[in-house]
Amino acid sequence: MSPNVGRRRFLLGGAVVGTAALATACTGNDPESSASQAPAPASTGANDAPGQKVVIGFSAPAADHGWIAAIAKNAEATAGQYSDVEFKAVEPTDDINTQIAAVESLIAAKVNALVLLPNDGQQLNQIARKASDAGIPVVNLDRIFPDKLSYRTWIGGDNYGMGVAAGHYVGAKLKDKGVANPVILEIQGIATLPLTQDRSKGFADALKTYGFAVTARQAAQFTVQSGNEVTGNLLQAHKKIDAIWNHDDDQGVGVLAAIKESGRGEFFMVGGAGSANAMREIQSGSGVLEATVTYSPTMASSAVRLARLIAQGKGMTDLVEHQVPQSLTLASETITRDNVDEYLPLGFES
Repeated sequence: MSPNVGRRRFLLGGAVVGTAALATACTGNDPESSASQAPAPASTGANDAPGQKVVIGFSAPAADHGWIAAIAKNAEATAGQYSDVEFKAVEPTDDINTQIAAVESLIAAKVNALVLLPNDGQQLNQIARKASDAGIPVVNLDRIFPDKLSYRTWIGGDNYGMGVAAGHYVGAKLKDKGVANPVILEIQGIATLPLTQDRSKGFADALKTYGFAVTARQAAQFTVQSGNEVTGNLLQAHKKIDAIWNHDDDQGVGVLAAIKESGRGEFFMVGGAGSANAMREIQSGSGVLEATVTYSPTMASSAVRLARLIAQGKGMTDLVEHQVPQSLTLASETITRDNVDEYLPLGFES
């Protein structure tokens, strides 16, 4: 995965879940199999009554991992629920200039709204601003544009909160077990990304409340191969381990493979993102993976719904305000064996 790749999280939390039923929850492997995803929840509520016909443009990176594949699939499936929506998606790409040109074509087509997940928010800021200046409201999905004038609404995950959720699970369990001076390992995605740094900070801050700290951390680049190699190195370097947090369930395929190959199982592990394969592993109870904290591609379903409301000049019927909010941050849920059955239908395939 490119160093420009920013990332994810799960379900709309709190009051937002009830808002017009908006809630609908990374390995570099085959995008076709990775795209397997449960259909978006059925539309309900006054906001879903047919209205003015609108054209929603959509642009996102190429499906180089399970999460991105699910983003595109969720967006298209949700648009298909509405008779008053024409969904106009451009070819996905990992090339910045190609994505800029694709968004240019949507501006030229005068779409009524644009849902845009940029390869890089900084580098696509100006094209998003051009769309906004042309009167096309932009719903900025996940990787945020630095200029607020470039988007009408942002929706995405809380990377810091993702780390906090993982840290509380790890800290509470070790505290309950009475473990002193635990060996806690952290497997990051791409260490230089702000989102990774936010996840690490949240994890460290939560662990600190239990009197714990990360023993060692290493970046695995959001790929299966790196996940496997990094985990193998960490297992060799630490003869005793109490807990591992892996930032990303896609790279977690490689992480779990290395653990199984080692035959070790004296520790427990928490994943990140909420992939279906990670949930099935949790459900089985047969390995070290006990939980995962969510960062779901179902945010794309909500982004399309928001774009439709904005283009039609509607607000969110469960809110007092007359217009769609300027930003929506998704909550990070902790999935364990106790609630995995509830979340599994929303998982994406790694």
